[in-house]
Amino acid sequence: MAPVAAEPLRVATWAGDFNRKGPGLMLRELTREDPVPGVETLRKAAPDILLLTNIDYDARLVTLRALADRIEPGRYPHLFAARPNTGLPTGLDLDGDGRLGGPRDAQGYGWFSGQGGQALLSRWPLSLRVDHSDLLWRDLPGSAIRADDTGHDIQRLSSSAHWAVDVQHPGGTFTLLTLSATPPVFDGPEDRNGRRNRDEVLLWRHVLDGRLGAAPPGEVILLGNFNLDPDTGDGLREVMQQVLADPRLQDPLPGLPTVTWRRVGPMRVSYALPSRGFTIRDAGVTPPEENAGPHGLVWVDLSLR
Repeated sequence: MAPVAAEPLRVATWAGDFNRKGPGLMLRELTREDPVPGVETLRKAAPDILLLTNIDYDARLVTLRALADRIEPGRYPHLFAARPNTGLPTGLDLDGDGRLGGPRDAQGYGWFSGQGGQALLSRWPLSLRVDHSDLLWRDLPGSAIRADDTGHDIQRLSSSAHWAVDVQHPGGTFTLLTLSATPPVFDGPEDRNGRRNRDEVLLWRHVLDGRLGAAPPGEVILLGNFNLDPDTGDGLREVMQQVLADPRLQDPLPGLPTVTWRRVGPMRVSYALPSRGFTIRDAGVTPPEENAGPHGLVWVDLSLR
């Protein structure tokens, strides 16, 4: 891998609130002159590469381009998003409420297809290496799906998406491993969401272990909203502990909360975990501006060794 430029690379992930209750509503806000909550947070953090894990999707990425232009025109010439599983109908009553077509009956929670998906903005070219978003939950090695689950034969693992995206940085190519996992709550004693969250968090470890195709050949950054704190709250927390203890990865912000829930308090649920081939220069959490949601923006400054 070629030597990187002296200037550090800032990679960030944010579960900022860029989703709305209907298709096109987010775009309508972005194309008006009024301030849009969240834009100032992104300007302040000024990442070079940004993963958003709660933004509405449209096929031509018009909403994403409008957001990029509001942040800083020309800063992000390279965008990537693909249709997520959020709001994608299954035709089944997955939540057992006796009705079809609700947001919890979709492949991932959503009132319409594409609500609250993922998106990448970058100063350097992006190319999709592999998309695991259509992997059936039952087909993950060691899957925790129950044999009697209503969606056993149709339920995808990814509640949003799992993308491996290569970044063509001047210092060398590396791969982003993205996710936005379901919260391990809002279910019953069967703990369906808790078990699905567990498996979403584990997917990239299976990839790095070579159990889901070939692992990326170079350095990686695992990042996104895992919706799982290693020490507190609901969920199978030992899984997050395993990821943070993986010797292939570095944890630049151990123990630092990334969200403050009104009734639960501070928790750590979003992460940016670079592999060992990076040198960590700095890292932090940028608090959200007013009305931009409860999540902080997680960033890390890196250089390739």
